[in-house]
Amino acid sequence: MGHSHHFHLDQGGHSITVNVGPGRDGEVELLVDGKVVAYRKHHAPGMNVLSGELPDEPVHPFRVLLRQPHLVPSMPRCTLELDGVKQPMPERLVL
Repeated sequence: MGHSHHFHLDQGGHSITVNVGPGRDGEVELLVDGKVVAYRKHHAPGMNVLSGELPDEPVHPFRVLLRQPHLVPSMPRCTLELDGVKQPMPERLVL
């Protein structure tokens, strides 16, 4: 059984966090400024997409791309897509 993964970026004065539950199909939550804005009970191998908005005026939509490798057991990768620009989200250690 795998362990949980936590990805985080600060963007435009806002905090964007993705928490991925343990195992290859654990739950996924997307948080903006500490509030859950998207949730998926399970994620599948391959690409999973979560959408959110930064609470600016007007709101600023974005997507998070979570890639869980199909064949090789390895950690997921997380990418923020905002204004057509993709930026890797680094994993952070949670103690």
